[in-house]
Amino acid sequence: MRIEVFHDPLDNIPWEERPAGCTSVLWRSSKNPILGRNPVRNGSRVFNSAVTNFKSGFVGVFRVDHKDGRPQLHVGFSEDGFNWKLREEDIEWVSESGKPFPTFYAYDPRLVRIEDTYYITFCTDDHGPTIGVGMTKDFERFTRLPNAFVPFNRNGVLFPKKINGKYLMLNRPSDMGHTPFGDIFLSESDDMIHWGNHRWVMGRSSHNWWENLKIGTGPVPLQTSEGWLLIYHGVTLTCNGYVYSFGGALLDLKDPSKVLYRCKDYLMTPEADYETCGFVPNVVFPCALLCDPSTNRVAIYYGAADTHVAVAFGYLDEIIDYVKGNH
Repeated sequence: MRIEVFHDPLDNIPWEERPAGCTSVLWRSSKNPILGRNPVRNGSRVFNSAVTNFKSGFVGVFRVDHKDGRPQLHVGFSEDGFNWKLREEDIEWVSESGKPFPTFYAYDPRLVRIEDTYYITFCTDDHGPTIGVGMTKDFERFTRLPNAFVPFNRNGVLFPKKINGKYLMLNRPSDMGHTPFGDIFLSESDDMIHWGNHRWVMGRSSHNWWENLKIGTGPVPLQTSEGWLLIYHGVTLTCNGYVYSFGGALLDLKDPSKVLYRCKDYLMTPEADYETCGFVPNVVFPCALLCDPSTNRVAIYYGAADTHVAVAFGYLDEIIDYVKGNH
C-alpha cells in the first residue's frame, strides 16, 4: 500500500540514487559535505541548519559560528539544494513593534512554513538557553516573537499545521550545561506566544544504547497516512566522548504526544570522515527533511561533527517500514 504524504509536490528535490551495493535505509550524498568551514567572512563553521523549498528553489537558515566563538543565524539560498550562497550578515531581528531585538547567540534553527508565514525556532539566551521564535514572509524582514519557554530548553520544533486548532511545538527541557539528560515534550499555543499544556512524548532508552543519554527532536515532523514521521537525534556517552546518531518514530496524527512506533536501531550514525572528525567529532544532527510525495523521495539535511552541513537520501516507504518493523 502506497503511503500518502500530506505535503506539496517537490519535483526539484535534491536527489541521488542509492549507490550500488548499499543496503542501508539512508545513504549519504556524494557531494558531502555541501557546506563547511569559513562560509562567510566572519564565520568559522556552519552546521546544524534548516532548509525548505522557497519559490523555484530553496532557502535555508544556517547556524554559523562566528570568529568570536558565538553562533548566529544566516540566511542562504540555493537553486538545487546542494550549492548555497549565504548572506554575509546574520539575521537582524525586530520586535513586533519594529524595535531592534538582537540575539546574544542563536543556534540549531528549524524552519517551517505554516500557511503564508515561515517560522524559525532556535536556541537563544534568556538568562540561560531557551527557545526563540521568529517569523518572516519574504526572508528580508525578520520579526522576533517572545521566547517560547523559560530556561532551560532546547530543540524547539513546530508542527507544519495547527492540530485541533492549536500550534504545537516539540521541545526538550534541559539545563545550563551540555545537558547529560533529556526527554521530548509537546507544548501547545493559541497564538504562538503563550505556551502550555506540556505533555511528555518519549524519553531516552536504557535498552537502546545509541540513545541512552538523551534525545531531541530533529526536523519538522512530516504528516503521512501512517502518522507524523519524526526524525530525532539520540546521544550516548562512550569512553571517547559523546556520539550523536539519529532514528525515527511515528506519532499519532490527532494527538502527537502518543508514540505509535519508534525504531530500536538508529537510522544513521557517524561513519564518514566529515562526521567522525571535526570541531566536535562523532556527530550527525538532523535539522531538516524534504519530501516529494510523487516520487517517495526524502532528503535529510544534518550537521556533521559541528563543522559541516551534509545531506542524506532515502525513500519514505522504506524509512517508515524500518521504523514500524524495528521497534
